[in-house]
Amino acid sequence: MTTDHGYPAVRMYIAGEWCQGGTGRTAPIVNPATEEVIGEVPLATTADLDRALDAAEAGFTVWRNTPVERRTAILYAAADLIGERAAEIGRIMAQEQGKPLREGTNEARRTANTLRWHADDARRAYGRVIPSAPGTVLTVRREPIGPVAAFVPWNFPVGGPNRKISSALSAGCSIVIKASEETPATAMELVRCYADAGLPPGVLNLVFGEPAEVSEHLITSPVTRLIAFTGSVPVGKLLAARAGEVMKPSLMELGGHAPVIVCADADPVRAARRAAQAKWANAGQVCTSPSRFLVHESVVEEFTAEFVGAAEAVVVGDGLAEGTTMGPLANERRLRAMERLTADAVARGAEVRTGGERPDRPGWFFAPTVLADVPPDAEVMSEEPFGPLAPIVPFTGLDEALAVANSLPYGLAAYGFTDSAATAERLSAELQAGILSLNHCGGSVHEAPSGGVKESGYGREGGPEALDAYLITKRVSHLLAP
Repeated sequence: MTTDHGYPAVRMYIAGEWCQGGTGRTAPIVNPATEEVIGEVPLATTADLDRALDAAEAGFTVWRNTPVERRTAILYAAADLIGERAAEIGRIMAQEQGKPLREGTNEARRTANTLRWHADDARRAYGRVIPSAPGTVLTVRREPIGPVAAFVPWNFPVGGPNRKISSALSAGCSIVIKASEETPATAMELVRCYADAGLPPGVLNLVFGEPAEVSEHLITSPVTRLIAFTGSVPVGKLLAARAGEVMKPSLMELGGHAPVIVCADADPVRAARRAAQAKWANAGQVCTSPSRFLVHESVVEEFTAEFVGAAEAVVVGDGLAEGTTMGPLANERRLRAMERLTADAVARGAEVRTGGERPDRPGWFFAPTVLADVPPDAEVMSEEPFGPLAPIVPFTGLDEALAVANSLPYGLAAYGFTDSAATAERLSAELQAGILSLNHCGGSVHEAPSGGVKESGYGREGGPEALDAYLITKRVSHLLAP
């Protein structure tokens, strides 16, 4: 079933059934490229949430007792369906989130591979036997923690939800996930792949609703045993505090403000090209997006010129239009933030080298913007832009650059460019971040852990560590005979 815009009719998924909210409450879904309402998202009531929690409790018993071979077979089948439906998922994503069709389709394909990786890790949740006294068997067991309550934002509408879902299900947990009300259909199609693959009812439940209402109900419910969240630092602090009040562990993947240090010995043209490619991806709406460019004074002009050229080569347009390489911002909030941060930087003495304004057309578009000679007190130097805004600041010595890079309370991602092995080692040792890329601006990968330090959160997603939060470690001491 689709709307007049060719957009799916959005439903929640509770206890193996597609459904609307109990009272029929909805919120509009807006295409960010046209500002047109293209659908309605149902908002869950307390009764809907209770049904999802009851389903997750029952589903956990079923799923944890399902043999691992059967569990992984279902997850692999879901991964195959995600891959087969990647183009359609990408089309829906372009409508509701704005990113170009190719970018969204590739996100779906990466999502399928992430699921396969986590499904394989389900077979490697090893315990161990510990040498002990005669007649005693001392073991360590790894067991699923229980039903999970998860919350994800809108910037990666299929990859974001799947990181929580695939980790939880691979560990043997059930899950109730609240996806973004701004990008609900992509999450719905992801869940449909799991359902069509044969996942038992209740193991995976998808809800939408008023964020504060849903989070309060799911976090405080005695059913849920883990809180998993991706989003902003302020909201993460609130949810983590609430989870702490009821003594529940939480997994927090929060925002950052990723510095890029371009050293004097780096190739400035190559560094600019690689950094720009990462900066304009998803219109800069990536928590690991490079967002503070600290460039040695000897190469800053060459770097800036190449970066400006890359920005001006970006084709801004509707994500469904052929040739588009950067879509609109996902919502009007981000557009207003870009305008405010740019105006503030200019008022404090920064120079707009390119962009800096909204194109004269419908939609929440903002031109790729490069700011030069940005002063340290500009808001964009301390506030994550989360959009296509790149401030460039010259530095004299590496001590200075590291001090600026580490000066904020965030530590998610960081980047460095250098041709010196000694400098690379120093950057590796001294940059305060959970994710560091040298001589490129690589994003998250499923085979390695991602996560932050300081106020950018705790816990890791991806790699062998991905299932850690979803498993408990139980010590069992067995006295064999009196």
